Amino acid sequence: MLVKTYASAVQGVDAQTITVEVNAGGTVAAGKQFYFLVGLPDNAVKEGFQRIEAAIKNVGFRVPRMKVVVNLAPADIRKEGSAYDLPIAMGLLASTGQVKSEEVGDYIIMGELSLDGSLRPIKGALPIAIQAMKEKIKGVILPKQNAREAAIVNGLAVYGIKNLSEAIGFFNGTAQLKKTEVDTRDEFAEAQNDYDVDFSDVKGQENIKRSLELAAAGGHNVILIGPPGAGKTMLARRLPTILPPLSLREALETTKIHSVSGVLPANTSLVSVRPFRSPHHTVSDVALVGGGSNPQPGEISLAHNGVLFLDELPEFQRTVLEVLRQPMEERKVTISRAKIAVDFPSSFMLIASMNPCPCGYFNHPERDCVCGPGIVKRYLNKISGPLMDRIDLHVEVTPVSYDELSNYERPEVNSKDIAARVIRARAIQLKRFENHKDIYSNAHMSGRMVREVCQLDSAGLLLLKTAMKKLQLSARAYDRILKVARTGADLSGSKQIAVEHLAEAIQYRSLDRESWTG
Repeated sequence: MLVKTYASAVQGVDAQTITVEVNAGGTVAAGKQFYFLVGLPDNAVKEGFQRIEAAIKNVGFRVPRMKVVVNLAPADIRKEGSAYDLPIAMGLLASTGQVKSEEVGDYIIMGELSLDGSLRPIKGALPIAIQAMKEKIKGVILPKQNAREAAIVNGLAVYGIKNLSEAIGFFNGTAQLKKTEVDTRDEFAEAQNDYDVDFSDVKGQENIKRSLELAAAGGHNVILIGPPGAGKTMLARRLPTILPPLSLREALETTKIHSVSGVLPANTSLVSVRPFRSPHHTVSDVALVGGGSNPQPGEISLAHNGVLFLDELPEFQRTVLEVLRQPMEERKVTISRAKIAVDFPSSFMLIASMNPCPCGYFNHPERDCVCGPGIVKRYLNKISGPLMDRIDLHVEVTPVSYDELSNYERPEVNSKDIAARVIRARAIQLKRFENHKDIYSNAHMSGRMVREVCQLDSAGLLLLKTAMKKLQLSARAYDRILKVARTGADLSGSKQIAVEHLAEAIQYRSLDRESWTG
């Protein structure tokens, strides 16, 4: 008897429906193979029969010794992973008459089976549910841990099950399954801004807080340079708390990427706060940008709509850092293979930190640097000019004094107040760029747009000209200074870039000064 069930294969951040055709019938000689799996399965799919057979027997059903052929169509797409266990098991039971086959083909069925018949969670439940909705499929049946994630797709029947017995009972009519329902907007609103850190935890460092406010308001990339223990990492980890809250569209985009990567916590529906990813400096280029034989998102895509933090930037391999350049400009990364090319979104804010030299105390106000001649310059040269060109704000972090650390009476500015100012500035930019596709902040402006939006008066032009000459700033700093100055004007509610906005932007180009390393 031939029975068709349906599963789904995830490619990139999208899914494609897979037809699981199971034909059971015909006798098999003793000791001969009776199970045949075709359709370009990988080893995880091939090994699934051992799990399927044990699970079926352990829930009280049988696997008859007759010829069974399973075809995963379309046959030219490679099927990977263990999530095909459940649809193959249901097709096998239906084709042997142990499960009513009338409604088996009405659902997308996914899940990895344990030997006792229980189900393990899968990757990519959200894109699978979105594709099922597009194809007007009646519903999806998948492990209970993934049900809330899939249920954010409105209008789709989602059933979360714990084991194979529940799926069998559902199709045989002996058990009822409850639909998983999620009020997406209410849950999303409740979980927004749910952070366990705050800028009020940071003592002093008012100038650094201001620079991060500028960065958040304009979507600018930042590098923090300072000695060990000055608070670089502490400040960086609080940057997401002052960014505008995720929109529902951004939350769905981010959740899809986390779902495909398998990093979404169990029983979670939406990613409601901006991601903060902090890979170790031993990360490989594939782990950072994504890849593999079946392309998977990397850290830059997991940081989509959030923050990518690279601590101790010069310690990263140079080849790893260089692969960041194109994604930072295009805000997506394309992974190409012989038979497939997938795009992963990667619109993130980069915040990096580093010591000014190997010993960490170059330019320290109290401690002497012990690095030899030329060491500082060689240390900074580990970071290429083209990468540094894409970082708008170079912020020098100085140590906090004892008086500031021990002052518990003065209240520190909190993230909520800073975020309110950032949101107002972003609203100005959204209106400014409403006719430009995929541009939402000042940092995304092209060179032509900079000339149109960042007009300077005569005093501003004179200041910029003087700064370029006297501070020995590089030519590449020109556009970056204008973008940051425009953000400063937006924060103050000014329509024009004033001299003070320009002066503030100029001071954040420390590493462009040829005299900085002495």
